[in-house]
Amino acid sequence: MSDRFSILALVLDASWVVKIILLLLLAASVFSWTVMFRRRQVFREIRRRQEAFEARFWGGGDLAQLYREITQRKEPAEGEEAIFEAGFREYARLRKLAVPGPQALEAARRAMLAARLREIDRLEHQLPFLATLGSTGPYVGLFGTVWGIMTAFHALGNVAQATISMVAPGISQALVATAMGLFAAIPAVVGYNRFSSELARHETRFEMFVEEFSTILQRSGFTAASAAAEGGGA
Repeated sequence: MSDRFSILALVLDASWVVKIILLLLLAASVFSWTVMFRRRQVFREIRRRQEAFEARFWGGGDLAQLYREITQRKEPAEGEEAIFEAGFREYARLRKLAVPGPQALEAARRAMLAARLREIDRLEHQLPFLATLGSTGPYVGLFGTVWGIMTAFHALGNVAQATISMVAPGISQALVATAMGLFAAIPAVVGYNRFSSELARHETRFEMFVEEFSTILQRSGFTAASAAAEGGGA
């Protein structure tokens, strides 16, 4: 490919509308990669912490002690930890106030569901941007292509005899916008699908944990929760 028809030359020779579209798509692509790297780190961290928490939670240890360790830690609870903390705190608080067990259990369940929604919202942060870019990126690039082609054909009206060598550069410049739209959209779609699938798995795990912990509190959590409340963890 000659210097005249290099990608950089095509971009520099494009109309200002096409240049603006290319810049927008480039900025959106850079931001989408930033979002994907951040989400990857967030999901990796929550997987690590949930494995450690589940090993402690299902290991048969003292739940009141586990609750105190979570609340006394400097870093905030995440995932099932946050759901456990919210439910245990509410249950212990109400049991300390002599609220009947069924009512305390229902309040703890509501607290866990609220914590579950907060965790899902945190994990879902900025994922809608990836979906938006994946669905609209090609059309934005196509708009730049259509504009560039219209400009190229409009320029042909000012010449007596049109040749392919006259229209080819303009069309090539316009097609760069479509390529840029696909370049921005395809990774965003792949990233969104991957993170959405992982989010769905975590959502299911959170829901199951709410049900399982509610059952534990209903059957044997009265004493543990009261001990935690008396110990100052509530």
